Amino acid sequence: MNADGLLVPGVGAFAACMKGLREARGDWVVDRRLSGGRPVLGICVGMQILFARGIEHGVETEGLDEWPGSVEPLQADIVPHMGWNTVEAAPGSELFAGLDADARFYFVHSYAVHDWALETNNPVLPAPKVTWTTHGKPFVAAVENGALWATQFHPEKSGDAGAQLLTNWIGTL
Repeated sequence: MNADGLLVPGVGAFAACMKGLREARGDWVVDRRLSGGRPVLGICVGMQILFARGIEHGVETEGLDEWPGSVEPLQADIVPHMGWNTVEAAPGSELFAGLDADARFYFVHSYAVHDWALETNNPVLPAPKVTWTTHGKPFVAAVENGALWATQFHPEKSGDAGAQLLTNWIGTL
């Protein structure tokens, strides 16, 4: 709880990630940190579980509900989405500060948030800044929401662009 920042990684399936997080009381840790305005960064499934729910293989699982929206199968000809892609950073983004518009990030996933109203379920957080990309249908690539930031892609696998993004997050600690 005393760490300067909390990284919420995620590998595998939404339901399994939520089960493990709840068993470790990670849901409580995330909630307490955000209530105190302490930085949290979610990556890949770690971003997905911050939404209200995930639907994988027809099974709906409750997420952390920090943001409204459902994580659902990608709507694309080729799934999984595996490789490099550009993003359309939200205006005023701190997460993407110092990065060129053509910067590429590494994605590997089969699920995403396609439709999302720009609101938040957490009254402590300001209105979110949402970054989008496209693989088939457009989907949420990153979100900045006060102390809560998240990326669908893997910044740790995204070379210099990912290093700059992580540097931007660390600068908030």
